[in-house]
Amino acid sequence: MHTSTNVGGALRDLPPLILHPFNERVAPSDLLENSKAALMLSGLMPCDGSEPDELQRRLLAGRYTEVRMLFFLGKDVFRWIEQCIESNQRTPGSEELPPSPQSFARLLVQDTPPGVREKLLRWGVADYRTIFARAIGLNALFAEPPPLDTLSGEFLRNYHRYADALYASYLDAQPHTAIDTSLLQFELYASGEYSRKLESEWEGNEA
Repeated sequence: MHTSTNVGGALRDLPPLILHPFNERVAPSDLLENSKAALMLSGLMPCDGSEPDELQRRLLAGRYTEVRMLFFLGKDVFRWIEQCIESNQRTPGSEELPPSPQSFARLLVQDTPPGVREKLLRWGVADYRTIFARAIGLNALFAEPPPLDTLSGEFLRNYHRYADALYASYLDAQPHTAIDTSLLQFELYASGEYSRKLESEWEGNEA
């Protein structure tokens, strides 16, 4: 459940959302083969001669990689949410904007500021709302990336449905306020990009 609010006053800057690279040693060719296995099992692509058990193994391996990628993305998002809450608590007049984690999650997923949305689209991330929502949902459930042998094949095959439901449950976990995006803004950076920005600023200050 949520309500809408206008935070009032001047435009406020939230901390930047910094996304770190997924450092798993998974070759792009492996991801492609795992995706092909899913298409073969569903009959959308001719089989390459692999046994059904092998296709299932490749499918589940690909799904597990996706779960881990979303989990680590969610860690970046939750780190940002915590920073937003801390920043808001230090801002005069913050009582006008209750520091609810769900409020900032909704801001990112459902009320994405135009500048952030445009940058994601330039990166080629068209389905960013779904990706962020699933990353948040998985982090609401797992404190650490779950080992492969603790996840059922049913969960891995359909993890996207469970992650969608987890995100919806996370938003409904407590009443929260929808943030007026016309009065709050934040920047989005890849971690390397943000490091270069800081280096440039430091060099400018030293000049």
